[in-house]
Amino acid sequence: MAAVFAGTVALGTGVGLWASADDGGAPPGPGAREPASGRVTGTGTGPTAPKTPSAAPSPSRSYPLSRAPRTIPAVRSHTPARGPGWRPRPGARVVVADPALADEGRLAAGELGLAYAGRSDDVRPGDVRLALGGGGGNPESYTLTVRDGRVDISGPGEAGVFYGTRTLKQEVSGGGTAPEGVVRDRPAKPVRGFTLDIARKPFSAAWIEDRIRELGDLKFNELGLHFSDDQAFRIESASHPEIVSADHLTKAQVKEIVALADSRHITVVPEIDSPGHLGAALAAHPGLKLRNASGTVTRGAVDISEDASAKLVDDLLNEYAGLFRGGRWHLGGDEYQALTVRDPQASYPQLAAAARRKYGPGGTVADLATGWLDDRAATVRAHGTTVRAWNDGFFRGTSVSPDPSLQVAYWTGKEIGARPPDEYLSAGRKLINYNDEFLYYVLGQPQTFVYPTGQRIYEQWTPRVVRGTTAVPARYDGQILGGSFAVWGDFPHAQTEAQVAAGIRMPLRATVQKLWDPGRPALSWTDFRKLADRLG
Repeated sequence: MAAVFAGTVALGTGVGLWASADDGGAPPGPGAREPASGRVTGTGTGPTAPKTPSAAPSPSRSYPLSRAPRTIPAVRSHTPARGPGWRPRPGARVVVADPALADEGRLAAGELGLAYAGRSDDVRPGDVRLALGGGGGNPESYTLTVRDGRVDISGPGEAGVFYGTRTLKQEVSGGGTAPEGVVRDRPAKPVRGFTLDIARKPFSAAWIEDRIRELGDLKFNELGLHFSDDQAFRIESASHPEIVSADHLTKAQVKEIVALADSRHITVVPEIDSPGHLGAALAAHPGLKLRNASGTVTRGAVDISEDASAKLVDDLLNEYAGLFRGGRWHLGGDEYQALTVRDPQASYPQLAAAARRKYGPGGTVADLATGWLDDRAATVRAHGTTVRAWNDGFFRGTSVSPDPSLQVAYWTGKEIGARPPDEYLSAGRKLINYNDEFLYYVLGQPQTFVYPTGQRIYEQWTPRVVRGTTAVPARYDGQILGGSFAVWGDFPHAQTEAQVAAGIRMPLRATVQKLWDPGRPALSWTDFRKLADRLG
């Protein structure tokens, strides 16, 4: 009441009750008045002013046009309007128009400090309403409308509605106000990922779950888990318990991780890398280790001429297909050491002989490796998954063609025989950008790796910058599904979990900004970082 009294004094001068949004708008100058249209015109003095009002003027409100919300990633479109905006208030609720949105509604209500009222057609001032429908064909698109003291979020899919609640959460972060108007938003790329190497460095389930919450708020939609490598095998196994490392995640923990990710519309993408990077599994199966012509064991490589090798890996792929139900799988396929020597046929005669038996007199070790990857793809595709492999698992000049459905996870051009991304794209393949020049956070910074900075990603990288610093032609943009920032544990003790979380904080935000909208960002890096600090 005191505020109302203070705002309505001196009514005879034409001063009314003004309220501005949090966007910095200010009321008009002394003597201004508000007509019915809501626009400020005229003055309260002069010959046109009423000399003797028939009645005392009522207090009035006027608002500047709202400004687009400040969020990470930035919204693609905002239609401004005049009004007070919205912020949580006592008694307000979250209601849903569709029972399928119950999880999104409960989560948003808890985060905003509102009551969850479930499905209801009774929408009151102050409420947030979630609904399915509209928005075109992109299931990750959404419309967020702030009008008449309430918020409506709708989208054609549950994921889009969830992203609308993330935008609202950021808008009111720290006591802010969701600006009046309409947000229409959608991602540019369908794959917005974060890949975590838990094989070399064991990360706790709690740390992974914290990252999932962070990723969800930033509108990432993939978490890659690389859990098998030369150093360790990190998830409980029923089919081959002998290969599991002492420090590992139980299946119960993984189920909780997957469930949390599902609730944030994040797909967990598992990776069991083969035929290289299998050292931990092979420690319990020494007879399957690859040996060269002199009998020396080749580190991490499985002997793909042995039928038992395929059975071992397929056992694992089939077992974990029931645990990771997101419909995506990473087969690895990179750095098979038999193909990094000058003459693979001479160095590995057993592989050359197997290739000739399977593919005829001209069969090569590269053919055998390509066939291995195709066979593993068939194993996981039988579970209804889409499959990807590292770019250096695809070889030139083979008589065997890689499975056409295999997506290219392009990470480097530095490996022996690595081909430029244009070769894959011109052949019609879909590609996911893991560019190690920008997106690889390698613990200990071995070889030429340095910890990536958010600023460099924000200012220089786009999804079309697949290899090095040069973008592929724009005609291939539709084949680039998106990208993934990655943490690799080459020197696992180089950083603690807390240091990793702090080190990747701004790179993650920069990466998702460019995957959501690859165009030139509206904010400078300095302002983007300030915004990130404000949003938390």
